[in-house]
This record gives sequence, C-alpha cells and structure tokens, in this order.
Amino acid sequence: MRLVFRARRAVTAAGEGAFDVGVDGETVTAVEPYGTLRGDRVVELGEDVVLLPGLVDTHVHVNDPGRSEWEGFETATRAAAAGGVTTIVDMPLNSLPPTVDVAALDLKRKTAAGRVHVDVGFWGGAIPGNAGELRALHAEGVFGFKCFLLHSGVDEFPPLGDEELEGDLRLLRDLGALMIIHAEDSETIEHAPQPHGRHYGDFLGSRPREAENRAIARVIELARRTGARVHILHLSSSDALPLIAAAREDGVSLTVETCPHYLTFTAEEIADGATQFKCCPPIREAGNREQLWQGLADGLIDFVVSDHSPCTPELKRFDSGDFGEAWGGISSLQVGLPAVWTGARARGFGLADVVRWMAERPAAQVGLTHKGRIAAGADADFCVFAPDEEFVVDVANLRHRNPVSAYHGRSLTGVVRSTWLRGKEITGEPRGRLLVRGRK
Repeated sequence: MRLVFRARRAVTAAGEGAFDVGVDGETVTAVEPYGTLRGDRVVELGEDVVLLPGLVDTHVHVNDPGRSEWEGFETATRAAAAGGVTTIVDMPLNSLPPTVDVAALDLKRKTAAGRVHVDVGFWGGAIPGNAGELRALHAEGVFGFKCFLLHSGVDEFPPLGDEELEGDLRLLRDLGALMIIHAEDSETIEHAPQPHGRHYGDFLGSRPREAENRAIARVIELARRTGARVHILHLSSSDALPLIAAAREDGVSLTVETCPHYLTFTAEEIADGATQFKCCPPIREAGNREQLWQGLADGLIDFVVSDHSPCTPELKRFDSGDFGEAWGGISSLQVGLPAVWTGARARGFGLADVVRWMAERPAAQVGLTHKGRIAAGADADFCVFAPDEEFVVDVANLRHRNPVSAYHGRSLTGVVRSTWLRGKEITGEPRGRLLVRGRK
C-alpha cells in the first residue's frame, strides 16, 4: 500500500476499534485489524486521537459570487478543512445571481474552480417562475433544490406558494430529485409580534414554534399528496417531532436535519444585544434543546449540519444590538464537530453517533456513497480528532472570512489535529474538486 494509517482508535464502517486503514491513490483499499498492513508510508496515530471519516456538511452558504465580502470559496473551504469537513454542498441563495438556472450554476462553478480546499457540490434553487429551469439544473448535476415558504432575507430568492410548491414537487418526483425546504409559515410570523430591540426574548417571540410546526405540517401533506422526497432544513422546534414521526409511519419520504447551534445554545443564556446569536428559525429554550437531542437519539432527526450563514460585522448591527435589524445567520463551519461532540459526550453518545450524524447520513442523503465513511472503495477523506482536548473558541483563529461567531469565548472539547482529502493532508494548496451529482 502507498499509505497506511495505524490507528489505535478509529470509527469505520466496521465499527469503532483499533484498525489499519490502507490507501492507494485517492481511495481506501483496506480496513484491517491494527498492525496488520504494510505500506510505503505509515502514519502512526497516538492514543489521544481518533481517526474519523471526513465530515460532510450539506448546508453551507458560501455567498460567492456577488456577496463575497460575506464569505468566499477560499475562506469557507479553509474553515471547513480546519473543522474536519472534507465535503460541503453550497446553498443557492445569498450569491448573486442565485443558483436558479444553468447560467448561474456555471458562473458559480467558474468562481469556485481552483479556489477550494475541500470538495464542493451545489444545490439548485426553486423560486416562483423557474419551474422550467429545474430539469436542466438537475441534468447539470445539482444535488437537489432548495425553496423557502416565507421571505428568504434576500429579495432575489422569493418564496414558493403552495400551488407552485406542489407543481415543483411533482416535477422533482418524476426526476427522482430532492426538495429541501426552509419551513416557517409566513402568515404565523406576520401575525406574531414584530422583532425589535436588544432583548432576545422579543426576537424569539417573533418566530414562534407554531410557525415551524404549521409549515412542516403543510410540507408533509404536500409530500404525501405528490409522493416527492422532501427534507426539512434546520429544525429548531421540537414540537414538530411527533408530526415527523407520524409522517414516516405513513410512508412519507421525509428527512430532517438540525444544527449545532440548536444543540448547543439556549435562549435563556443569550444576552441583550448579542446579535451574533440571531438565526432563523431561532435558538429556543433549554427544554426544547434537550428534546432535539432526544430526536437525534430516536432517529427522527437524521443528521446535523452547520447552516454556516456568515455576513459582514456591520450587518450584525453590533452598534445598536437590535435583533430586528441584524442579519440572521451563525458562522460555525469550523467548530461544528467540537460543538456537537461536547454536547453529545455529555449526554452519553459516542463518536460513532457523531460520525453517523455528521458524515455518513448527510453523504448518503445526497448520493455521495464514496464519502462520509471509512471503508474499502470510499474516498480517503479523514479527520484526525483529539476528543479529550479542550479549547476556548477565539474568532481570531477561525478561518471563515469575517471575525464573527456565536461560539466566540465558548469552551468546547475536541480538537481537529489534521484533515486529509483523497489521501493527502490539507495544508495550503487548494486541492478540492467540484462535485456533480451521480459522478464520483
């Protein structure tokens, strides 16, 4: 073998244990008991680290081109690599133009080419009036389509009404494509108190749980009616878990994600004016957080991805601390693994659970069967992780473009020592590839 990782601890498709992992070229070719493989180069891993598969984050807003001052491909993928993430899938909005036709997809690919440190795929967008573009985008290899049920925050990516959503779902069903949905109900939010001022409780009241619950119920009904595959993005309301359980019992093709910030923070701890914590849907109360963890344990929530949604410091309105005026989004691409691991280990979960939530299942959802696991035939994507090492997050050490993060000052456990993409350690040269659905 060209390369052998000798790991006293590894999480592989065969389970957690002591393994040798053999690599030829870009691919894992063997996973055998510890000490049995020979190679031209042997990487001996210490007892204080665990070899994990590279993580797969299917919910990242890179915002490039058009809003590259918010984030760009070079900085976002550096942050991903520093966090043990070897594959991201970029969201279709916040870039200009949004990825709602083939011309926009081509521009995004040209913008990313030669600048990415990890592998990058792309979602397409479903907005009013672009139903005729979906088939062509699917043929060009996007991994599915994103839509909103209320204002997205940017005017160039408007929401779908029920009739258009149903029509798009029927089309995507016939294509075998996935619709991923920001599920909050616009009418509920319109009738809620409007967000204003420095008090987080006022902002929380403007995005009530009922907005999520009603929207998810509507998505479930449309998925049931059309037979389409649907995915609920960034679940924050634990009240929706019984709806999700019942839909699955009825055979609805439904998957669900949540995010590290919903599993880490609580509404009760967010200080006045701390707009770095603003996101939509919002971070909710401590009891709600624990129910989300239970949803993961029960398998009702399939996986955890970042929803990395950065902006410039000015847009967070730290000058006024007004939650109504600030941009909603949390920058977390680099710290998702330690954030989730810190919470998971405190609740009795193991690293195999974290790998399932943050690598294996998101990869499987988008058809990247060669990603997210350590097994013969998979890409040699690895994260060398020190699970017992503690650190305090400092935005000065984060690689994304702007020094803003809700995690600044947070004590977390678990440090990424190195990240490997297709058999080579990620150091300085951008070696990432642009991924196309259905192609390795």
